Amino acid sequence: MPQRLSASLVLMFGGGSRLEDDRLAGVSHFIEHLFFKGTQRRPTSKEIADAIEGIGGFINASTDKELTAYWARVPAEHMELGLDVLFDIVSNSKLAPADIERERSVILEELKMYQDQPQEHVQNLLEELIWPGHPLGRDIAGTLASVAKLTRDDILEYANSRYRMPNLVIGAAGMIDDAVVVAAVSSKLSLPRELDGAEQPEPPGPLSSPNLAMRRQRTEQAHICLGVRALSYMHPDRYALDLLNTVLGEGMSARLFLNIRERLGLAYDVHSFTQKHRDTGYLGLYLGVDPKNAIRAVEAAISQLRRLREEDVEPEELARAKEFTKGRLRLDLETTNGVAFWLTYQQLVMGEVRTIEDELALVDAVTAADIRRVANEVLSGPIQMAVIGPFAKSAGFQAAIS
Repeated sequence: MPQRLSASLVLMFGGGSRLEDDRLAGVSHFIEHLFFKGTQRRPTSKEIADAIEGIGGFINASTDKELTAYWARVPAEHMELGLDVLFDIVSNSKLAPADIERERSVILEELKMYQDQPQEHVQNLLEELIWPGHPLGRDIAGTLASVAKLTRDDILEYANSRYRMPNLVIGAAGMIDDAVVVAAVSSKLSLPRELDGAEQPEPPGPLSSPNLAMRRQRTEQAHICLGVRALSYMHPDRYALDLLNTVLGEGMSARLFLNIRERLGLAYDVHSFTQKHRDTGYLGLYLGVDPKNAIRAVEAAISQLRRLREEDVEPEELARAKEFTKGRLRLDLETTNGVAFWLTYQQLVMGEVRTIEDELALVDAVTAADIRRVANEVLSGPIQMAVIGPFAKSAGFQAAIS
């Protein structure tokens, strides 16, 4: 991207909370935090931050269920420094005992914070129902009990097993010289070059019935998430699912917003979303409503799901959904960070990099019949629902999803 003045660099590792057993729950996220606490060359978190912020750049990281990413965005002339700092933290971190104990306290507070935010916590409750007894159903950060018990040996063993060359994809975008990037990667990155025999994650078992999780809490607003198992990011129908989701609940011209907020006045925030993993996924809906309107809002949302199964999406609605999807992708790829992440994610999870033209063509190829077919496949599954609010009884919610 020679017209840009920045370079964005991403180190993306295959490995996240899905690979953890109950005993190690949260270790991937814990390691991500610890890698910023100091290395042999930059012994403190301040020295790591100063190296990047001292040139006006940004550095951060994130842990997901199937990957962990470390990234930096720097002025283009400092690209090699950005790579050097990223390589340093993933291959040379001290993981000092004192840092582990300090960061353990920070993560425990982070877990408590999310439990105090019902609009966040309700989605975690839903995922426990979508994938019961499976690592995908757990909070990425683990549990209070598991984080409290993780030892330095646990952390070192897990980091050594996942932070290896075959699990890594490196992405770069911006005003960069390919040869300089390749030379910097070849000369500066030191990680084990072989896998340690880590097993592939187990797929989740089937769901046979609708289930409800209710957390009684004195909130002014009821927070509700509904969901059904859906498609993986490897599934050929994922583009039809994405357009179904756009029609249903993406933006202010989507069906959920127009019907539940604008026509019925039942909710301030109502939307839908998808989560996709290697072999599974789900379609979710969120509703933030006055508790007295909760059952009515849930019934109205479910009627919109039923409508997707019973009727073809109108041509104008499908055209809007396609333009929305294509426009958002184009906007996401305006920044060097967006491009670097997009390329790296595709290579890591799909094993290939598609051009934006390829991706847009796959969106355009979806028909109304495709969306209705996928709706009937996905929405025929049992609905799972999580509710947080001041409710004494659950019978009305249970009846709505049954």
